[in-house]
Amino acid sequence: MKNLFLILFSIILLNFFTLNKAYTIENNIYDKIDLFGEVLEKINNEYVDEINQSESMDSAINGLLQSLDPYSAYMSPEIYEEMQTETSGEFGGLGIEVSMESGVVKVISPIDDTPASRAGIKAGDYIVKINNIQVQGKTLSEAVELMRGPVGSGIELIVRRIGQKKAITFNIVREVIQIRSVKTDLIEKNIGYIRLTSFNENSGKQIKEKIREFENNKNINAYILDLRNNPGGLLSQAIRVSDFFLNEGEIVSTKSRKSSENRKWFAKKGDLIDGKTLIVLINYGSASASEIVAGALKDHKRAIILGENSYGKGSVQSIIPLKNKGAIRLTVAKYYLPSGESISEVGVKPDIEVNEETDEFRIKTETDNQLFYAIKLLNG
Repeated sequence: MKNLFLILFSIILLNFFTLNKAYTIENNIYDKIDLFGEVLEKINNEYVDEINQSESMDSAINGLLQSLDPYSAYMSPEIYEEMQTETSGEFGGLGIEVSMESGVVKVISPIDDTPASRAGIKAGDYIVKINNIQVQGKTLSEAVELMRGPVGSGIELIVRRIGQKKAITFNIVREVIQIRSVKTDLIEKNIGYIRLTSFNENSGKQIKEKIREFENNKNINAYILDLRNNPGGLLSQAIRVSDFFLNEGEIVSTKSRKSSENRKWFAKKGDLIDGKTLIVLINYGSASASEIVAGALKDHKRAIILGENSYGKGSVQSIIPLKNKGAIRLTVAKYYLPSGESISEVGVKPDIEVNEETDEFRIKTETDNQLFYAIKLLNG
């Protein structure tokens, strides 16, 4: 009886402390909301210039989201509507995938054969000015909006590059961006070369067709899959492309705050190149879906990963509509490789590190150091 009393007393005490803690946290949150309202009122009454309170609130919301990670952001109703009406695979702009870091726009990767890549923009560049407008203090959506414009119109970007003291100025003309995600070539009559520039809804189908064409050539004894400067895209296509070269095993898993939403994807039997040697090329511009493919093939020891450490974008974003017809882009999960390691902020480390000496990935072995090394490795 005494033991039962002690157990009941302990449960009541535990519940009391739990409820008291929850009450304290809730009170703290309401105190912060009151404080925010007070700060907004002081700004509205005392700031040197008259402010647009609606825009201030949008900035506050975006500041909250961007404090979480570089990929979460607020989209106003106008920006959200524009995003929904963009034509799939074809849009006007510069051809770069970007994120926000330390208050400036960071280039994840320039896309092949676009104005940005031809001008010489590199993965890891920081865009500090757009048409002489400071990026510092802008949201990612606002910065992207500044980079958009009519096809044929010019834009000036001021860029800071790691390792260089002086800023670099790029004058670029906007174009309609048509993404051709798969390019192939036959190297030295025995190596099938596949370059994948993004993971869109047609990537897997196109690669499968190209592999079948290569496999009809009895001389093919090895493959190179080039994922350099590939900023990623659809998770479903990353899984499909990985599966082309595997017979079994886990490809990738996602873990979120809700354990019920955790998922794993596995390879089905059927290596399309029947165990032939495979080299995967990556660099700092290889991100997200590219890292899933490279990481899965590396963990299963199915491919030799050659090049530079990849970008390290290992998170899943969802677009969540809001009542005001805007939306938030929110990170809801992280990717994990078959080894259990996260890609986030770490990336995929190559098996063989070969530094990049060119920005032009065009079957030119005399200038493409990484491709030259891969071919030399395959040919012994």
